[in-house]
Amino acid sequence: MRENMKIVIAPDSFKESLTAEQVAEAIKRGFQESLADVDCLLCPVGDGGEGTVDAIRHSLDLEEKWIQVTGPFGQRRTMPYFVKGETALFEVADLIGLGKIPLEERNPLQIQTCGIGELIRHLIAKGMKDIYIGVGGTASNDGGIGIAAGLGYRFYDRDGNVLPTCGQSLLKLASVSTENRYEIPEDVQIRILADVASPLCGHQGATYIFGKQKGLNPTMFAVVDQAIQDFYEKVSLATLELKGAGAGGGIAGGLCAFAQARIVSGIDTCLDLIDFDKKVADADLVIVGEGRLDRQSLAGKAPIGVAKRTPVGVPVIAICGSIAEDLPSLPFENIQAAFSILEKSEPLEDSLKNASLYLEHTATNIGHLLKMPKI
Repeated sequence: MRENMKIVIAPDSFKESLTAEQVAEAIKRGFQESLADVDCLLCPVGDGGEGTVDAIRHSLDLEEKWIQVTGPFGQRRTMPYFVKGETALFEVADLIGLGKIPLEERNPLQIQTCGIGELIRHLIAKGMKDIYIGVGGTASNDGGIGIAAGLGYRFYDRDGNVLPTCGQSLLKLASVSTENRYEIPEDVQIRILADVASPLCGHQGATYIFGKQKGLNPTMFAVVDQAIQDFYEKVSLATLELKGAGAGGGIAGGLCAFAQARIVSGIDTCLDLIDFDKKVADADLVIVGEGRLDRQSLAGKAPIGVAKRTPVGVPVIAICGSIAEDLPSLPFENIQAAFSILEKSEPLEDSLKNASLYLEHTATNIGHLLKMPKI
């Protein structure tokens, strides 16, 4: 019989603060501080948002490689991708993530995404058969036109001039040439790891929901949304109906329409890839976490996804940066208790800086609770 308590630590990243792996390490240190007989198994996870591929690579021992592709402003830019056998993973944000674009240069209609199409072609040329793409955290809102350009499509205005491959061009688009388009081989599977169900267009779509945080002026929402709608009515009507096609500013839609990609649950695919069900089968406790636990977390986000895949009878505890008031009463979705790591009232900047220490303290305190004799 096993004497040590087995704790599976499966958090998502804390946005703008810590990677999922750093969160898991901090929680482990905290438990080791207060529990002598404990085995901590680290399973950093992601739900398709920024950092997902980084979380998966640690569990799968993937090889990191680099390639030069067209960057967000047309210059050559080096971006990483990860491979093992015939499987490849990459994160769109490593090329065009919000964090990579200086504040004064953030204009989601000017950001070019054709480098993503170029990378897909490179991976297929290298013999990759299973390609997984994280599309969260992007700075673009081009409706997927850049993906098409990277796969050989060309776009023209009404005078027959070739248009640059960015969202702004959607406002002038008159015709599309498919003469040089690249056909994805039938034996290649491309899957988009998504954490949102937003469609491409409409008030729940890419532009209205995510445009503002990327720097798009709200006065432009209606005209940009209509331009994306018009574009897909020309090239792929079915994509307008797809749940999740709005992820990544429409990059998900572009991948589905032009690269025959499929949108899959980011968290479930992540858990499948890291063999989570096997790792959690004999756990005594599971820890989940993310920067903020709120009602949005119930819709496909990492903590709920992990909790749902945890066997009945194994308690799940959430450790989060902050906890919103709009959550249902505990327990919910297999989560028995939730703890915020915040220790005092302080500027957000300081909380982000101290997150690792606060995580340790919270885990240490939970460890002390677990040690208490039953009352």
